[in-house]
Formats: sequence, C-alpha cells, structure tokens
Amino acid sequence: MKQNLAVTSVLALSLCAAAGPSSASPAQHDVLIQGGTIYDGTGGEPYVGDVAIDQDRISYVGPHQAMTAKRVIDARGRAVSPGFINMLSQAQESLLVDGRGESDLVQGVTLEVTGEGTSMGPLSDAMAERDRQRQGDTKFPITWRSLGDYLQTLEKKGISLNIASMVGAATVRDYVLGEGDVQPGSEQLGRMQELVRQAMTDGALGVSSALIYAPGTFAKTPELIALATEAGRCGGIYITHMRSEGNDLLGALDETIAIAKASGAPAEVYHLKVAGKANWSKLDAALGKIEGARAAGVRLTADLYPYTAGATGFDAAMPHWVLDGGLEAWIARLKDPEARARVVKEMQNPPPGFESALVASGPEGALLLQFKNEKLKPLTGKTLAEVAKARGVSPEEAVIDLVIEDGSRIGVAYTVMSEDNVRKEIAQPWVSFASDEAATAPEGVFLRSAQHPRAYGTFAKVLAHYVRDEKIVPLKDAIHRLSGLPAANLSLKDRGLLKQGYFADVVVFDPATIQDHATFANAQQLATGVQYVFVNGGAALDDGKVTPARAGRVVRGQGWRGWPNGGCRSSSKDWPWVWG
Repeated sequence: MKQNLAVTSVLALSLCAAAGPSSASPAQHDVLIQGGTIYDGTGGEPYVGDVAIDQDRISYVGPHQAMTAKRVIDARGRAVSPGFINMLSQAQESLLVDGRGESDLVQGVTLEVTGEGTSMGPLSDAMAERDRQRQGDTKFPITWRSLGDYLQTLEKKGISLNIASMVGAATVRDYVLGEGDVQPGSEQLGRMQELVRQAMTDGALGVSSALIYAPGTFAKTPELIALATEAGRCGGIYITHMRSEGNDLLGALDETIAIAKASGAPAEVYHLKVAGKANWSKLDAALGKIEGARAAGVRLTADLYPYTAGATGFDAAMPHWVLDGGLEAWIARLKDPEARARVVKEMQNPPPGFESALVASGPEGALLLQFKNEKLKPLTGKTLAEVAKARGVSPEEAVIDLVIEDGSRIGVAYTVMSEDNVRKEIAQPWVSFASDEAATAPEGVFLRSAQHPRAYGTFAKVLAHYVRDEKIVPLKDAIHRLSGLPAANLSLKDRGLLKQGYFADVVVFDPATIQDHATFANAQQLATGVQYVFVNGGAALDDGKVTPARAGRVVRGQGWRGWPNGGCRSSSKDWPWVWG
C-alpha cells in the first residue's frame, strides 16, 4: 500500500512538473477523459482510471490523478480503448471522395489499412489513364504515380482517419508485365522487386497478393517469394487473399506458409474463411495447419469480417483464362460466341484449378450490389437467380450478359460461409478484424449502389454480437485484437495501445449499447454506441457526431526512409519484429 502511494506521488509530481513551473498545481492537459474503464489494448485486465491527451499524444494513462484540462470528458460507465485498426479496408477511393470515412469512424476505427493485392501506386501513365476510364460511381483525378505520393495526396486533402497501405503484388506485376498471363524473366522480376522496395521506403506496410483475381492469379509461388523477401528486407509483412478459400484451402495455406518461411517476412491471411458447404468441414484442419506453423516459429496470423457472405465481383465466377489481359480483353472474349460457350461450360462444371464463387453460393446466394450502367441499377438488391429467371436465361448466361452490358466486374455478395465456422474463427486469439469495404456515408454518391453490411457494421457487430451477446471473446481480448494485436503484426510505431507517449487514437464507447444496424436489405445504416473518437488527439467524433476535424495522417511502416534507421536491410532477420 505504501509502495503504491509512493508510485502515485511520483507520477503526480512528474505530471505537475511537465505542466509548468509550479509543481504544486495539478497538471494542465488539452483533453482529460475521466472515470472510464480503461482497456489499454494489451489484453490485460481493465481498470477505472483517466487518460490525458496533449497535442497528438497520450500524456497519461492510469488511476485517477489530480489533473485539469481545457476539456474534460466524463467517461464513467464507458469503455476507453485504443482506436480500432481495420486490417483490410477498401477505403482507398472512398476517402478521396469523402474524407470523413463515417461508416467506420462511428464504429471506433482510427486506421484504415488498404491495398488488397492491388494498390494506388506505383502507376505508369497508361495504368493511371486506364484506371480513370474504369471508374464507377466515385470519380476522382489520378494525379499521383507512386504509392507515397498517393498517401500524401490523401493526407493533404484532409481525412478523419489515419491511412496506411500495402503495395500490391498485382500492381507491380501490372507495371512491369501488364495484365496478361505471362511470367517474368529475371530482369523483369528484379524490376518488380525494385518497385516493392521503393513503395516500402515510401511507407508501405508490406506487400499483398490477391490470388484469385487477374492479374494476381497469374503469379507463381517463386515470384511471390521474391516480392515478399523484398518486403521483409524493408521491415514489412506479406499478406494474402489466398489462391483458394474452398476446394484447395489447405494447399493455399501451404503456399502461404512456404512464402513466409522462404522470405522471412511475417504473413497474414486476409479474411480467413472456408467457402462452399462441401468445404466447411476443412476448417479444423486449416486451423491446425496455422497453429502448427506458428508453433514452428512461422509468424502467421489472420483477419476476418464477421459475416457468412463475402463480396467481390463476377470475375470470381469465371475461369482465369477469360480474364487474361484485363477488363476490356475479358469483355471482348465474352462477346465471341466460341469463347462464350466455353465460359458457360466451365462456369457450370469448373475444371481443376478453377474455384467459382458462384458455384459455392449458388445463384440464389449471389446478391447484386453495384453497377455502373444506369439502366442496370434497378437490379440492385436482386439475386442472380431472380434476374436470370426474369430474363429467361441460365444464371451463367445472365452473368455474361450483365458484365458485357455494365462494362465492369459488377459488385456481388456471395453467401458461402458457415456461421458455426465464423464463430470458431472469431475465437482464435491470433485473428484480428477487417471490413473489406470502403469507408462511406449514407448519403450522396454512396447511395447510388448497395453495399455489404460489413461496411457499416463489422466492428460494432464483433463487440455487440460476438462479445456481449454470444460471449465468444471477452471484451478485453476483443479490444486487444482490434488494436494492439494488428498494430504489433504490422510493427507500427507508437500506435495500437493506450500508453504514455503513443499517438492519441482513443475511443470511448458503451459496451452495453454498441450496436450494428446494417443488414443486406438495408446496409447503409450507421452503427451506434460510440461516443468519442480521437485521431492523433483531434476529436473526429464528438458526442456521437462527426466533426470537421481532419486529423488523420499517413501511418508508415518500418522501412520508411523518414524514420531514424528506416529503409531496407540485407535480411528480414535484421528487423526488431514485434509481431503478435
């Protein structure tokens, strides 16, 4: 007791001294969050205490102290936690249109990690013009060419949330090889590695792959090892939408583990799932394979969204050969009668090596979400089965016609997972969380298309349904996996914890009332229950309302040239990996 009092006295004196010349007066802070239940992000036991913020940093976390502040927030009966990290965000375009990121912000998200397989740089002039022409409802000028320039563009524009990015393996492949099914020579692979290295020193957190989508699917394992090795040398992670999430799930995990071992980089599986009812029984074997790799020293983790439906496009329902060369070449092939007949046949009876999201979901489980063509937008919210029946064609023929008519991959939600498996995945201590969606708002251009409810509900649903209602994960552990765990896996500096000296990304929410409201019938409904969100010390959400503050910043990886001792090293072994 005497020892605790002595420690408390020393802390109080230190804080008073930091506040000014009069050590007898209480410390003065910018913001003081008082009396809340503190979950510091480590997974440790919560306690009632205070959090003080000065400028962009946390200046005190601990038991109640005699302190004053320009602003005092009464957090009694509320949880106070680090800001949540969205490990797979698709906000890279939506934030250019609306920097608030409201759908995520009101859930307590303070960091969007983007770049699933592709990234906003590096871009050639031709890639930039092509991407501009392919834009859908959200349109914006593409003025940057490097990933670093994109990130700075977003920060200068003004965003409420922090932003980070992977460099996409498919993007560097596209830059060097184009969108075709070709393999790199040694010189071309060296150029791809050079582009990864440049992006890492620009601040990328690692290299990502998405191996069911063209042109990423054309990459062989040695190519991925080479790029992951470069990311590891620059302090980054390898993170992947694996080559299979269904029939060859275990083989895809073997490839991921092999890449992690050979490269030396930590690895993460994007949106861990088992797709297709015939494959649901494989989950235990998959979890065992991951646990075995971890026990053997492989730095391997995963993330997920808490829903039984994923969302992607109709490219995930077509054989890879028809996608060769990019969107325009794909559509041209679909217009050729001979190629079309072959596509229909392979969609109905997939050959070895081709796993169709449509086969896994069935046409009744494929919900149409996003179109470019105004004439097709009335189909939004209908299932493929309904559209095919109305048109008097097979589901496969309907898919081909819709892609041709829309001139895009079309946004589709596929119901392919088991709720029992989702629960089991959520229970794993090495799993963090991700929306795999844009950060939008229920207004303006975002109302022109539907969205998967995960855009508005992922993080609130974890805390409301799986923590509070089903008690699958204790709240302290869930908060760790929303903050401290992903921050450690990404080796982020001074983020992910409520800790003195860390950036002031802080959330105040009510564990008893936090709730998601988004459904497939009406996805664009904001979550409730979060009262305050501070981003780098700025109040982005104040008493449940979005503010004009745009304090979001670029969050960069260990290899950023701007860090002391940043840049790339001779081996991934030279980095002080934190990893959870």
